[in-house]
Order: sequence, then structure tokens, then C-alpha cells
Amino acid sequence: MQRLPRRLFLASLFLAACCTQSRSFSRQQFVLGTVSYGFREEMIAQYERLTRYLEEKLQAVVQLEPVYNERKALERLKSQAWSIVFAPPGLAVIAMTKHQYLPVAPIAGVNSLLSVLVVQKNSPYQTLESLAGKTLAIGQPGSAVGYYFPIFNLYGLTLASLAIPGTPKAILEAVAQGKADVGALSLEEFNTYKTQVKQAEFRILFTDVHTVPPGLVLISPNVELTVQESIQKVLNDMPSVVAQEAGIVPNGTVPDYKYMISVVERVHAIFPAETQEGAVLLTQKPVRLFRRESPDLATPATPSLTPSPTSLPDPRTPTDSPAIKTPTPTSSPTSN
Repeated sequence: MQRLPRRLFLASLFLAACCTQSRSFSRQQFVLGTVSYGFREEMIAQYERLTRYLEEKLQAVVQLEPVYNERKALERLKSQAWSIVFAPPGLAVIAMTKHQYLPVAPIAGVNSLLSVLVVQKNSPYQTLESLAGKTLAIGQPGSAVGYYFPIFNLYGLTLASLAIPGTPKAILEAVAQGKADVGALSLEEFNTYKTQVKQAEFRILFTDVHTVPPGLVLISPNVELTVQESIQKVLNDMPSVVAQEAGIVPNGTVPDYKYMISVVERVHAIFPAETQEGAVLLTQKPVRLFRRESPDLATPATPSLTPSPTSLPDPRTPTDSPAIKTPTPTSSPTSN
């Protein structure tokens, strides 16, 4: 058998290495973003099988990036750092209306998520109006049940201040420790954490009757259209065990977000959370939960929790909102 000259042999090795390296660098990279609320390790475990599945089907590198809370998530959405997002409802609205992310599937979970206001069991507060001049602990900007709904429901009041703890459990702790008079979170979160916060007993002061839609899986507009279609097809074809573990509803209908969008837009009119001005307004004392049309305008003559038709949309009649683009479902075979 004739042996290759040494130089030719080394050159062939070099070319083979370059081709292998070129193939590895040509693989697309996607960042999958979500909110962990401090449960980073649990979140990584929950999405491990999904990440492997996406890498295999898309022939790409998929990096999971769980962030601590909604504020960090807003920063990542604004910079378009996330290719695929598992977004709770409030963040889903911002992603769609402000950053043009495209919804492709609903997230499985509690279908009747409700926003509640919670006080200590022995507190004197009985009505929403009685919270005027008090301190409210809310979720991070971007939280539907902890931020948008409570501000929407308390529209017209002037509060002493807003406290913004990092997580739902921290909101309950702030109320228990007297750092806040009332806290806002979901009914599910309240039932989960109330037994973990031992310093006080609680009661629900107010429950919003409007159910919050489930969260969404969204794709960045920076992802090429053909790749968006590939991702959607892969999600639709997902084996049930992967979908259940990751909390996705393959081939599910994107829920109606019109009312949710109207709530977020109303709150943005008071606190544009993604701007420096909005961040400053959240820290002011006292904090006014209504829009001041000019710097010289005094507080409303009769602050009311029953808004007039010209000042606040009727919750039963959502306002017109930016159209949400939903990718046309691609036909796909039955998953194995």
C-alpha cells in the first residue's frame, strides 16, 4: 500500500479539522429566556429535556437563560437578547406590543389566574378606598397579577409609597413585617406562600374578577421567517412527555389578550416602566395612581375607583389595542 507523503498527510488533517470547525461554527444559536423567581436550578431541570429536544430537531445550540424577575426579563426583551421566550402574561404583552415578539403557543398552567390584594388578618382595611395613603407592595414591572392589575384596580388613589420586593413570597413577607400595608400577587401564589411566611396571618381584601390569560411561548422578530416556521413546527410536533415537563400546549390556540393589553396600556400611561422617567415615578412619595396631564395639574378633584368613560376604559369593554401577529400554523405530521 502506497503511503502518502508526510506533507500531504498533514495538509489533509488540517483541511479536515477546518471543515469540522466550520461545521461547528455554522450551527445556529438560540437563547431561550424565562423568569425563575429565584428557583434557577429547578427551572434548569424543568427545561433540560426541552433544550435537548430543540437542539436535536433544529440542529442548533440552545442556551437556557432564566432571570430572577420581570425587571431583568424586560431588559432582555428590550435588547432582543432572547430568541425564544416563555413569558408570563404581563411580559407577553410587553414582548408583543413593544418588541414585536410573535406568539406561537400557550403555556400550560392555571387557567383561572386571579390577582388579589392581601392584608394582615387583623388590619383595619376593608375597602380599596381605605388604602389611600398606605404602602402597597407590588411585583416587578412586567408582572400581570402583581403589578399591572393592582395599579389598574387602585386607579385614582394616592398612596404613601410603593414597595417592590423581588418575588411573590417577598411581597407577603413585606406585609407580615409591616413594611407594607397591603400586598399584590396571584391567588395561586398567595395559597402557595402564606403557610411559608410565619410572621403573620393574612386575609384577602380584594380579588379581581377578571381571569388573567395563560402565558405564551414567543419568538423574536430577529429570527428569520423560515427559522420561525421551523421552530413552530418543532414545538407542534413535540412529544407529550417533553411538552408536559416544559409546560407547553402544542398546537394550542393563542388566548385572547385584548383586555390584558388594555390593562397594561392604562398602567403604562401612569408609569412607563421601561423608561427612566417611569422608574423615578415608582419611587416617588406620595405616589399618585393616575395620570397627571401637566406638571401644574393638581390631584383630581374627586379621586374615584369608578373611572369615568373618558378617563379609563370599561373593564368589560377592552380598548382597541395593537394587532398581535400570529404566525400561520404550518402543517405537521403527528408527533411520535
